[in-house]
Amino acid sequence: MSSLKKVSVLVVGDVMLDEYLYGTIDRISPEAPVGVLSWTSREACLGGAANVARNLAQLGCEVFLAGVVGQDQPAQELLQLAKQSGMRTEGVVVEDRPTTLKTRVIGHGQQVLRIDKETRSELNERSAARLLDFVKKALPLVDGVVLSDYAKGVLGPAVCKSVLDMASAAGRSVVVDPKGDDFTKYRGAFLLTPNKAELGRATQLPVRNEDEIRAAIASLFARTECVAILVTRGDEGMSLYRKSGTETHIQTEARNLFDVTGAGDTVISMIARVFFADQELETAARLANVAAGIKVGKLGAAPVSIDEISAWIRQREHAGKQKLVELSQAKQLVSKARSQGRKIVFTNGCFDLLHSGHVHLLQKAKALGHILIVAINDDDSVRQLKGNGRPLISVHDRARIIAALESVDYVMVFSDSTPLRLIEELKPDVLVKGGNYSLAEVIGGKEVDKYGGRVALIPTIDTQSSSKIIKEIVARYQFTNESST
Repeated sequence: MSSLKKVSVLVVGDVMLDEYLYGTIDRISPEAPVGVLSWTSREACLGGAANVARNLAQLGCEVFLAGVVGQDQPAQELLQLAKQSGMRTEGVVVEDRPTTLKTRVIGHGQQVLRIDKETRSELNERSAARLLDFVKKALPLVDGVVLSDYAKGVLGPAVCKSVLDMASAAGRSVVVDPKGDDFTKYRGAFLLTPNKAELGRATQLPVRNEDEIRAAIASLFARTECVAILVTRGDEGMSLYRKSGTETHIQTEARNLFDVTGAGDTVISMIARVFFADQELETAARLANVAAGIKVGKLGAAPVSIDEISAWIRQREHAGKQKLVELSQAKQLVSKARSQGRKIVFTNGCFDLLHSGHVHLLQKAKALGHILIVAINDDDSVRQLKGNGRPLISVHDRARIIAALESVDYVMVFSDSTPLRLIEELKPDVLVKGGNYSLAEVIGGKEVDKYGGRVALIPTIDTQSSSKIIKEIVARYQFTNESST
């Protein structure tokens, strides 16, 4: 993050002011069966597209903001906060409408009521022309455009089309945090970032499982002609789909879920910050996932800083070193997880020469529960299974490699010929093996069935195997030596 080049971003969308009223509730009103809040303090911060802009400014970007406010006190406060954040606000148009104001009443750290003051009508012709004139002037000065749509009227079909046409002519990519039922107004954008529910509403298709989500994604690609779609999926993480047909699934990084307000703003901001700095879209998505995990641990639409992300990465690196556990530790961890209602997934293997098939298996395994435990054979047991030439990689290194994967929570090393003893001790909720096994061949399958667990077979994505890779390496090496002589 600290080495990314500085970028300028144009944010167009529905700006709003978020207001928080804090207090305590210690009695019931005699007038109605409702709590009485004893007011203690008030706080106001930027919301909607203005919060996206604030996030980008916090991440070191030069930000141009375009939106609409009314002629009222919330507008004055919003513009003052925007200027204090360092963004350019000439593109914020004043119109005869109330500034969107969301008032949240907080008692004892919990939101007890939200009051919205807003209008959802589209911009009048004069305001739209002023906003688009600013966009036209700003485009040569920025590296990319963010459309932050909260369905408050700024990003109507006509404005969206004009912004996207101008951005295309200027050679600027547009990323969109969408809203509503009609995503065709975003036709030509590079990236859309709907959540799963929004994907379903926009396509009028069910999104209950992976196949249904893929069908909805295909429909959305056809309707919008965008290049990529990032679906945010709550505790299921994120899924990045490209028009080329590739998929990347990223598990959630949320640690302490407290408040999801502004999480979508955090995601689109981080995407823009990284992608507009000429980094890979997948890198941008993974960092956005990290940032969202930090954000939901905060109250309100709070921005996430580079320092917080760096600290998280350092913490994750340290945690990776702590993933290797013995059976006694694993049993304690499993017991604690179960007391919290979390599901345990278990799989095992040699994992000698880690390849894409292994990674796919472990990602799919993690998606079946909350905690994934991977047991790997020690060197002696690998030799018994594979022959004297194996393993190629020592158990110490294999354990470190597996522990480095995001999908893996804990790694165990076992010396028995099978993992049956571990399965009987840990009693996982789900026992996972590759699709090249049959249910009858899965060691521990009968035992898992007896106590009410289940066995899941993950279909393999290709015919790749460690043995096949080794044979190919040997064949190529021999061919090279023969050719050189």
